[in-house]
Amino acid sequence: MDQKLLRGIPKVDDLLKEPSVGVLMEKMPAQTVTDAVRTALDGLRREVLTGTRETLPERAALCAQVETLARQAALPSLRGVINGTGVVLHTNLGRACLSRRAAEAARDAAEHYCTLEYDVSAGCRGHRYAHVESLLTRLTGAESALAVNNNAAAVLLILSAMAAGGEVVTSRGELVEIGGSFRIPDIMETCGAKLREVGTTNKTHLSDYEKAIGEDTRALMKVHTSNFRIQGFTESVPLADLTALAHAKGLPVIEDLGSGSLWDLERFGLHDEPTVQSSVAAGVDVVSFSGDKLLGGPQAGIIVGKEQYIDRFRSHPLYRAMRLDKMTLAALEATLRAYADGTAETEIPTLSMLAAAPETLKMKALRLCALAQEAGVDAEVVPSEDQVGGGSVPTQLLSTFAVAVTPRRVSVDNLEAAMRLRDRPIIGRIAHDRYLLDARTLREDEFACIVQALTESAL
Repeated sequence: MDQKLLRGIPKVDDLLKEPSVGVLMEKMPAQTVTDAVRTALDGLRREVLTGTRETLPERAALCAQVETLARQAALPSLRGVINGTGVVLHTNLGRACLSRRAAEAARDAAEHYCTLEYDVSAGCRGHRYAHVESLLTRLTGAESALAVNNNAAAVLLILSAMAAGGEVVTSRGELVEIGGSFRIPDIMETCGAKLREVGTTNKTHLSDYEKAIGEDTRALMKVHTSNFRIQGFTESVPLADLTALAHAKGLPVIEDLGSGSLWDLERFGLHDEPTVQSSVAAGVDVVSFSGDKLLGGPQAGIIVGKEQYIDRFRSHPLYRAMRLDKMTLAALEATLRAYADGTAETEIPTLSMLAAAPETLKMKALRLCALAQEAGVDAEVVPSEDQVGGGSVPTQLLSTFAVAVTPRRVSVDNLEAAMRLRDRPIIGRIAHDRYLLDARTLREDEFACIVQALTESAL
């Protein structure tokens, strides 16, 4: 250890008096800058003590490090990114982007007092979920509806209210695990219900359900395998047949639809994704689904179905613990209104991104590529394929186009890291030793930011 080197490390107050740091103090909170100074000096001290540094940096270099640390500390941890992965419902990036109408509704509810639980026509207390219930029943054909904070909570509430102390009959091929190790068997146990598995992994017949029904049976349950598919020699029971059996036995049918589409995705080339409306029409008594997946709204767990069961959920003790806040409700209402108005496909980003035709995406990628080439970046447009994401439609891919960048001075791994570590992170992917930005999830107003980042990182 070099004592002379240690003594040469400036004190915190000395560094704070440097002109460049003083300028920084005028732009940023004083505590943020002071903390950055301490962090820089502590790091320098550790390097000297461990023998990894033999000379002290110039004062200007140390001040530059302080500025970098202060700016990084001032950035919000949760902030917007540019999604160049092509995955529309990217769970790690927040899943569905809200429509402009939904975002403005959430902001208005956040900035002002609102009609959350106030009936302006009657001048008295109202009901929190009146804002979305009529829209949900109108759109799905269900008798009643409510919303909670996510679909996992919806399933927990449903099973707690309908099946505690009894059995729920479910196909073995539908005992799924979703994100965060959320498993259907575990949630049933938590709710005080007993799982009764029927059938095999790949085949379940109506007779399997019928044989399993006993005096302790509380419901038959169907779980949409949103995040995986069993293909090949398979068979499952049609919803209409299952509901006919259940109702003949005086039992309800529960369905966890997971992604919960209100839109027929066949027109986008995505097959076998059921709609909520089709489940209700088939006679399912209670259907739950997510708000921030194929619906394209905020995180929520939506429950629609027969009024007698929805009323039971409203009076359950768990319900209050799961309720939505005013901003989420405002965004959800605005999202549902787009469906009711018939503008969902063009207004809701999730649907418009899924609907984008390959020719449209190619032209979009060509525009970004041209801008990058004009700035001196080695780039070309290449065909690619996208996943929907969010555990939705797992076995199907969408044709798309991406801008592939070959960096000159750095490795492709370093380019990916540099783009990701910007103040506004740009998230792309690496394929065949090139950095790819997929046109499907990029916005045209992000192109200038992307090109600037590429010129600073790739050239």
